[in-house]
Amino acid sequence: MARGLMSNAEWAFFEPIIRGVRARNGRQGADHRRVLDGVFWIARTGSPWRDLPEEFGKWSSVYRQFRRWTLAGLWETILEALNEAAGELDHPPDRLHMIDSTVVRAHQHAAGAIEQPAVWKFC
Repeated sequence: MARGLMSNAEWAFFEPIIRGVRARNGRQGADHRRVLDGVFWIARTGSPWRDLPEEFGKWSSVYRQFRRWTLAGLWETILEALNEAAGELDHPPDRLHMIDSTVVRAHQHAAGAIEQPAVWKFC
């Protein structure tokens, strides 16, 4: 397994959920595992879609599938399934924990605060 890609056990969890989402035209879509790995890569790196490595397929195809899944409510279904699976564990693995940096306050020195001199001198 390459670094950052899903393991077979992780794919076994996601596959039945993704297979439950039907394409509008009834055709078999792209390689769902590769597309999901691409979506996770974008989420992990924060890169623009156009910077998606070719190993995940064409960025436009991955993005299009991501939009279809979003409109079909796949991400909500996945979150519900993950919550149920985590609730069955006594101690969920650390990989299931996440800190959202948009709500974690940085120390004032790390936040770019400008230091003001204690006393102003006028000349």
